[in-house]
Amino acid sequence: MKHTVDARGLACPLPVVNTKAEIETMQVNEEVEVLVDNEIAVQNLTKFANVRGYDVTAEKKNDTEYHVYITVRQATEDAAVVCTPDRKENMVVVLSSHTMGTGDDKLGTALMKAFVFALTKQDRLPDTVLLYNSGAWLSVEGADTLQDLQTLQANGVEIYTCGTCLNFYGLTDKLAVGQVTNMYDIVDKMESATKIIRP
Repeated sequence: MKHTVDARGLACPLPVVNTKAEIETMQVNEEVEVLVDNEIAVQNLTKFANVRGYDVTAEKKNDTEYHVYITVRQATEDAAVVCTPDRKENMVVVLSSHTMGTGDDKLGTALMKAFVFALTKQDRLPDTVLLYNSGAWLSVEGADTLQDLQTLQANGVEIYTCGTCLNFYGLTDKLAVGQVTNMYDIVDKMESATKIIRP
């Protein structure tokens, strides 16, 4: 039986996650062919296979098509999904308001929703998203931006929301993505960033 996983267009960790799910349906000595469109995915799949004790080879078809071949052997240990970030900088996005820009709040809310959505579609994702002041409203239950922040988190982005801010707005029990943080950690994250983006 031929096993193929088409992971083209999928961001980390989905190529590894989908491949792992397919392997769980396979027998020892069977091979799965994984189609991806970037070298980072090839590296992540290779790491995954090596940790599991599987045979792995990769073939570059062109600049946007790679085939990774993994032959299932008796697993030596379970492997966590490991992602090599597709970025060279420590990039931090700071969301200090639930709106983007100054002027009409309705427009600003729509712009912020569009900004967070667009962030999920970038080739290079940030390392961290920091939310404070009214930006805390973006990471709680019912927020229009919640699903996109959850997508970022699933792709390895750290999401941190100011605990003091959540408490101030009465949102402490409504945080729905990421972790609560404090001002010391916010300063530390911003100080160590090589690039900070503030919409």
